[in-house]
Parts: sequence; C-alpha cells; structure tokens
Amino acid sequence: MGGAHSREDLELIDSDDEEQQSEGEECFQDAEEKIQRSAERGGPKTPASVDDVEAKLKALKLKYASASTPNLKNAVKLYVHVGGNTPKAKWVTSEKLTSYCFRKTCRMEVDDEEEDVEDEDEEREDSWWVLRVGEKIRVKVSAEMQLKTFGRERRVDFVARGVWAMKFFNEEDYRVFVAKYTDCMFENTYGYEATEQNRVKVYGKDFIGWAKPEAADDSVWEDAEDGLLKSPGSATPVRVNQDLREEFEEAAHGGIQSLALGALENSFLVGDSGVQVVKNYSYGIQGKGVYVSFDDGSYRGGSSVARSTPRKALLMKAETNMLLMSPMKEGKPHTTGLQQFDIEAGKVVTEWKFEKDGTDITMKDIANDSKGAQLDPSGSTFLGLDDNRLCRWDMRDRKGMVQDLASANTPILNWNQGHQFSRGTNFQCFASTGDGSIVVGSLDGKIRLYSINSMRQAKTAFPGLGSPITHVDVTYDGKWILGTTDTYLILICTMFTDKDGKTKTGFAGRMGNRISAPRLLKLTPLDSHLAGTNNKFRNAQFSWVTENGKQERHLVATVGKFSVIWNFQQVKDGSHECYLNQEGLKSCYCYKIVLKDDSIVDSRFMHDKFAVTDSPEAPLVIATPLKVSSFSISSRR
Repeated sequence: MGGAHSREDLELIDSDDEEQQSEGEECFQDAEEKIQRSAERGGPKTPASVDDVEAKLKALKLKYASASTPNLKNAVKLYVHVGGNTPKAKWVTSEKLTSYCFRKTCRMEVDDEEEDVEDEDEEREDSWWVLRVGEKIRVKVSAEMQLKTFGRERRVDFVARGVWAMKFFNEEDYRVFVAKYTDCMFENTYGYEATEQNRVKVYGKDFIGWAKPEAADDSVWEDAEDGLLKSPGSATPVRVNQDLREEFEEAAHGGIQSLALGALENSFLVGDSGVQVVKNYSYGIQGKGVYVSFDDGSYRGGSSVARSTPRKALLMKAETNMLLMSPMKEGKPHTTGLQQFDIEAGKVVTEWKFEKDGTDITMKDIANDSKGAQLDPSGSTFLGLDDNRLCRWDMRDRKGMVQDLASANTPILNWNQGHQFSRGTNFQCFASTGDGSIVVGSLDGKIRLYSINSMRQAKTAFPGLGSPITHVDVTYDGKWILGTTDTYLILICTMFTDKDGKTKTGFAGRMGNRISAPRLLKLTPLDSHLAGTNNKFRNAQFSWVTENGKQERHLVATVGKFSVIWNFQQVKDGSHECYLNQEGLKSCYCYKIVLKDDSIVDSRFMHDKFAVTDSPEAPLVIATPLKVSSFSISSRR
C-alpha cells in the first residue's frame, strides 16, 4: 500500500442500478402485454382521452426511479466496502434505502432490549450517543469511527465492524447529519451538551477557533508556507510527488525494542539483551557485525535499579554514551533509575538513581536537553518527566565534578532544575526544540509549552481534543508541534504576532487569542480498518534536522504493520485537495504507507546530513523485532 488515497475513494458503484433498470424494462414490457391482451379482448386499441391514458398507467403500477428525497426521515443509501486491499476491492450497496438516527443509550449490546435514554430528565451520567443505521449498524460516536466527510458527494465513510459509506439524497440532509454528529461527538468526548457556552468552557475563549475552524485565522499557516518556499536553507526543492524505494534490509541480532539513530558514524538497535551497532550511510543503515551484550558481567554494581529490557535509549556525549531506561513493571513506563552504557567501552559503566530531597522518585520518560544535544561531547544533563514532574538531571555532583563511577555503588543524579506539580498535570510525553524549549503532552490531551527559562509555568497551553497525547515532537525551530493520539495526529502551529507586530512562537510569549486552528492527520476509514482494531498511532515524528535554517520535510508515524508518511509541505498547504469541502478541523489523508510483515517497533528518518543530492530527504529507517529496513525517497519518474 502506498498510494496517496486508499481504495476507499473508489467510486461508489450502485449494484442495484442495473437491477432497477432491468426491473423498469420488465414493467414496461408487462404494460405492453396487458394493453395487447386488452385489445385482443375487444377493448379499444387507442385510449379515447388523456384521462384514459393516465388511468391505465396508474392501473399498471409502474415503478419509476425517483430523483427526489424518499418519504422517510433521515433517509440514506448504505454501502459496504468488500475485498479489503485486494484488486477486487469495491463498494457494494448494502441497503438501497434505509435511515439513521442518533440515540442516547446506557449500553452497547446489539439486541432488541437496548436501553435508550429518551427523556433528558432521566439521563444517566454513564450514557452516551450512538449512531444507528437500519438494523446493521450500531456504533458509539467516537474518534474510533474515523468518520470522513465528502461534502461534494454528500457522503460520509466510517468504521463500525467493517467499512461503511452513507450517501444522502440532498445537501440539507447531509448538513444536518454532520452537525448532529459533531454535537454528539462533543458531548461523548467532554460530557457536556454541545452549546456555545460549553465550547468556550472546554476550549477557552482564546481557542474558540478550535471549536469553530471556519472562523479561525489561518493566515499563520499561509505565512509559514511562504516562508518555507523562500527559506535560504531549503536547498533541495520540496516535491509533492515522491516514491519510496527500499534500499536495504537485514536481520537483527535478537528482538529489537528501540531504535537509537545517530547523526555521526553509527546508529544502534537496542534489543532484549544487548545493543547492535550499525553504520550510517546515505542509503540507510547497515550492520557492522558488532553486538554488545548487557549481561557480559562487565558491570557488577549492587544497585536495585530495574534491569529489565530497556524501553528507552538516549544517546549522549557526542553519541559515545547511551542512557538506558527500563520499566519497573510490565506495561508501566515508570522507573527509579537508569543505566549508562559506554558505547566505546562496550559495557554498562554505572547505574543512576532518581532522587529528590533524599527521597527516591520515579521518572516515566527522558529526553535530550535540545534537538542536537546528543552531539555535544561535554553534555552531562538531560530532561526527565513523570506524571507531575518536569525536571533536568545532572550527572555531575553539586560541586560540578564528575562522580567517581568506579567507587560509587549507586550514584544519585542531581536534580538540577525543575518543578514538582501538586497534582492534575498527568504528563505523558515530551520533547525539546533546538534552543532547549520544552513541549509536554498530557493524558487529558493538553499540550504545554515551556520556555528555556522556566519549567514552573507554561507559556502556552493548548486545549485537548479529547484524546490522550501519547507522544509528542517539535521542529528544531519550535514553530510546529506534532502530537500523537491513538486515532489521529495533531499538527499545531506555535507562531503568532504580538502586539508590537513581532513574530514569535508560543514558547517565547503568551499567544493570547492569536491562535490558529490545528490540523489533523488521519488514516482513511479503510486503512484504519485494515491496520487492525487494536493497532494505534505511535511515535509520530518530524524528519530530523539540527541546524538553523533547515526545514523538516516529512512526518512519519507507526500503526501496527504500517509505517505512514506525510509530506510536511503538503499538510501545511491549505489549498490542496484533502481540505476541499471538509467539515470541522482540516484533516489530511494524503500519505504513503509502507507495509511490513511484522508489527513495527519504530519508524524514523535519519539525520538530514544523510540526504543525497537526488533525494529531498534522508533515508527512512523502519525496525521490526527481527529486521531493520532502509528506504529512500526519490522523485517520481
């Protein structure tokens, strides 16, 4: 699968059209036979008047195809997609004429004894809106439906134990459905009725453009597009039509758990029991035959730090060291410490412990101080995140001297800077910009921006759209943020113009009400269904640059066995075809998919320095538990 659009966009074929035509022909043939028989019995061969003609036609009960709206409330034509992603894939008519309704219910079982909530005075707190279509579909209104609108065709596609399409008989019916669906979605997501007052309550008056995208100021997106095209750092032209070509694939040593790409000579595949060293090339990464085991006996500290399979690997000190973070419990990211792996020595040299004011604390994620910090040979600090903590750790003691790792049994990291929030932040993930500003994603969907000067109070806090942020990334210049949720990606522009007419980012100043609406990146309903029920978006990232004036060119995310790639410039282009006749927040469905045979561990672009002259982007590296592949992006011939 790699097309910009899936088979979902094939023309809806009315399988009943031919049937209707043949039925009509049969009716007229029957009419002729009846008239002939009437003449043979002695009746008049030619009616005496127009009234006689009309009377005879009514008596024949002919079937006429009506172009007007059927006399049925909420009437739609229902289609189902069959054939998956095979060459025989197509839409077929499921119901020639059926109807839909939105019902509030307290249960989701599909049976005849469902408990619908009709009286608002008796509504239960645990009730929600569901969409019913005839007798075949009953689905909770949620992001998992992956509903996609086609305004020009008066059509909506969605997932509900299969992939369905509803076509409306007129423009008004289509508009009514979309408006009602939007209101039900709001209420199911936030627990409030979809009123203007409640929208302001949820989003805040400065972010009302998120609730009403048609009223939002998109000029900042247009300015960004112009700025990119004029950027002197964009030496390679941005091409919309590009192809992915697999350059190299090789087997990995053991099960790959994470991918640590380097910007210098090597990259690293972190597995269950060790690290495999691979060499960076302009066409991708390739093994060097070097593998270092974690259990080679090289480190014998008496630490109680968890030493399970590393979940996170962070390169430091000009990529000569790696910090390995292992969860204490399966399924939980929190840990009380981490291991420092010396790549040149080929062994774990120490195990660090997280502690504040003499008390052990946990961390759930770590990150470099800035986008290019792993290239700094003297770097000794890194960022840490927990549910309600954001901080910077220092591997030197309070006097600034490097600790004696040989004699230290369990060295304690120095809490260098940060803030421990009282409650309620529910931090999930974070990332840093080129200058060290920090973006943090939360369980409630909020995305907070912290300047390089303070971790105590966010300069800007974007409201959530109802789904937890599971991963977040930011461009080197801090102008764009990419948040990952289970069912969509959210792209946010942080630029605004202050009262003095200066252009800033939300990291440097409070954006006030000068905030544009975000854009969503989604899979089509068909691709979402093919990806699998339990497969969710993971680890969406920009391509990798560490230099001012350079611009990230692509976005990549993982969904099960899919690696999904968007062209960044195309996503920002408000005039491209995806956004035409859409309802609500602009959603981009123009992507390419790389399908692998196994679930993908991670998909990431190599550093920008590995982009060659005939390619607009550095190679894409895709890792599965047993293999690693490299893809180049080339111009379409």
